[in-house]
Amino acid sequence: MTGRTLNTLSDNIRAQSVDLLNRYLAASIDLRAQVKHAHWNTRGAAFIALHELFDKVAAATDGYCDAIAERAAALGGTAHGTVQVAAGRSFLVPYSVGIADQELHVEAISSALASFGEYARKAVEEAASRGDPGTADLFAGVSRGIDHQLWLVESHSNPEPASRANGSG
Repeated sequence: MTGRTLNTLSDNIRAQSVDLLNRYLAASIDLRAQVKHAHWNTRGAAFIALHELFDKVAAATDGYCDAIAERAAALGGTAHGTVQVAAGRSFLVPYSVGIADQELHVEAISSALASFGEYARKAVEEAASRGDPGTADLFAGVSRGIDHQLWLVESHSNPEPASRANGSG
C-alpha cells in the first residue's frame, strides 16, 4: 500500500481489495476500448443507432473504470490504469478487430458485457468474503449497470425466428 489513509479496514484487507480492484480496472479499460472499437467500426442499416448506443455504453463503462480506480485509491492503493497494464491484465476475450458487420459487433459487445458482468458478480462475493463490504457494494453496482448495458445492446440483436423461439422448428 502506498497511500496513507485512516480507513479502518485492516492493511491486509485493503491490500487484497486493491489487487482485486486493479484486476477489474484492467478489464474495464479493455471493455471500454472494445466498445469504442465497435462504435468506430460498425456498418449496416442500423449504423447510427448502434454508433450512438456504443458511445453511451462506452461512457457508462468509463464511469465504472473511474469508480473502480477511485476505490483503489481511497483504500490507500494505487490505481493501475494505463493501457499497457490493462492489455496485460485484462481477463476479457480479445476483440476481433477485422469485423465491420453490425450484427457481429452487437454479438461481440454483448459477449464482452456478459463476461464482465459475470466476473463482477464474482468480485462481489470475493470482496464480501474478505471483509470489505464497500468494495462488494461497488461491484454490485457495477454488475447492475453492466447488466443494464447488456440489455440495451442485446436489444439490437436479431431475434430468433418464431419457429425456433417457441420450440417448433
